[in-house]
Amino acid sequence: MKRKRRKPVSEINVVPYIDVMLVLLIIFMVTAPLMNLGVELDLPQANANPLETDDDPIVVSVDREGAMFITIGGEREPTDPTALVETVRAIVNNNPKVPVLVGGDRGVDYGRVYEAIVALQQAQVPRVGLMADPLPQERK
Repeated sequence: MKRKRRKPVSEINVVPYIDVMLVLLIIFMVTAPLMNLGVELDLPQANANPLETDDDPIVVSVDREGAMFITIGGEREPTDPTALVETVRAIVNNNPKVPVLVGGDRGVDYGRVYEAIVALQQAQVPRVGLMADPLPQERK
């Protein structure tokens, strides 16, 4: 008896590739919320109206340890007063109406927040706003 020889299969089996892709998708979905790119600030609370602007603001934040950060267009990077002056001056020269906000953690030394405001003044920012969290409803 002769056995029939099978013809070699020339198709690619994509099932393992789909399995790997689904595992990677699950890994990225689980780890994405854990990537906290922001600076944790415990802002003071105030009864103030929110700003209504068309432009994305430049946000200078000082965390609890006194480290200074600048956020431009959603991208947050650490900075120091000298670099802050240069960066903000370049942006304000191109767009003088861009809103500039300063946020300091409630526990930070006021001198570090004041240092950020002075740096913005040296960068020739015409107006600087201070950030705060809204008061809870029952305290208004």
